[in-house]
Amino acid sequence: MDNVDPYMSQKHQEVVAMVGLDAMKRANSTLEDFSRSYFMFHRLDINEPQSIFRYLPVLSFTESYIYQMDALNEKIVSESACGSQVIYSSHGWNAESRVLFETNPLKPLGDLLEREALLTNRVQQEFNSGEEYWALERKLCHALSNKNKICLEDVMRAIHLKSFDYRVLNLLLYKLRGEEVNELHMDFLSISEFLVEVADDLFDYEDDVLENNFNVLRMFVGIFGSSNAPTELAKRISEAEEKYEEIMKSLDPHLSSNYQRRCEEATKEGGKISGHSLGTWNIPAVISDEEAYRSAQR
Repeated sequence: MDNVDPYMSQKHQEVVAMVGLDAMKRANSTLEDFSRSYFMFHRLDINEPQSIFRYLPVLSFTESYIYQMDALNEKIVSESACGSQVIYSSHGWNAESRVLFETNPLKPLGDLLEREALLTNRVQQEFNSGEEYWALERKLCHALSNKNKICLEDVMRAIHLKSFDYRVLNLLLYKLRGEEVNELHMDFLSISEFLVEVADDLFDYEDDVLENNFNVLRMFVGIFGSSNAPTELAKRISEAEEKYEEIMKSLDPHLSSNYQRRCEEATKEGGKISGHSLGTWNIPAVISDEEAYRSAQR
């Protein structure tokens, strides 16, 4: 299935949403984390299989499709840094796929969700956020690799947009369950998502430098310089932590306790999962000369 064009149906000659097995495998860790971290906000028990499998088809397909698009965008960003061009045909992509990706990459998924009566205005807004993030990622990484000036506003916008897939899944879960969106929970999780993305970027910093991926610390080094970047980033982290702690006071105490426990579990497990420990951040040594670092690692 991975060698099939994810968009074009030969039978109907129309744009359809399809996902490959590789994308499903790679999306699995996100789905596990989403279930363990977000289901509690919907009063769903992660230990009850029916709570997972009832909603798994829609959530899994959606995350896999987004993961597929994100992987392609990262490949475009990475290969643009070395002046090469993505060879779509070797990955099941053709010219039509490229045009669609560069114009409206999430439309096939949106069309599918609309047919299932699941495409709300909020979900569409998050799709728009995803497309904006991918465009910012290409813009910022291209500028950084070419030693051009980058804008702090763009960087902060990108890091806030980056978790759009979690918000899509969360909004879909509200819709699937026939419940109104809880705005307090969405606001709280939005701040948590920002902190998680920063934590992930710090964890992946060296790899992101090698692959020319968007990384908030990379961007801060490009803006503020290697000596000031850690301090400037620490300021933004502290501001977000203050908001996080303030909104947490408004949550149900039992929910707050469960979520804090989940964050502690995720932090111990490590890697790219929803875990951040307030006040215990470890900013890695910055790389002032990325080109030299890449050359040394080859």
